[in-house]
Amino acid sequence: MKRLFAGLLLLCSSTAALAAPQIITVSRFEVGKDKWAFSREEVMLTCGQDQALYVINPSTLVQYPLNEEAQKQVDSGKTRAQPIAVILADDPQHPGHKMSLAPFIERAKTLCN
Repeated sequence: MKRLFAGLLLLCSSTAALAAPQIITVSRFEVGKDKWAFSREEVMLTCGQDQALYVINPSTLVQYPLNEEAQKQVDSGKTRAQPIAVILADDPQHPGHKMSLAPFIERAKTLCN
């Protein structure tokens, strides 16, 4: 009986580990100042359920939706997040516009596989 319980416990814990979302940390130094889209020096990227992409502020652990699926989950109340505009940096090359999130969306998509 003890072996059966231990086996079930091991199976459950390994399944939970496989289902856990992947997270990577990216920095302004790594991406480059000219492509960096955030007001923070470092952010975390993650892919959640249904390929919902999020940016996470590592110092506060507040998350921000990065794609439409993530925004839908926030709007429906499935998850809590702040608007991405809170941490977006202005584009110095195009006054009045924000920096592009495209490189970060592509990088976060790699976590979904």
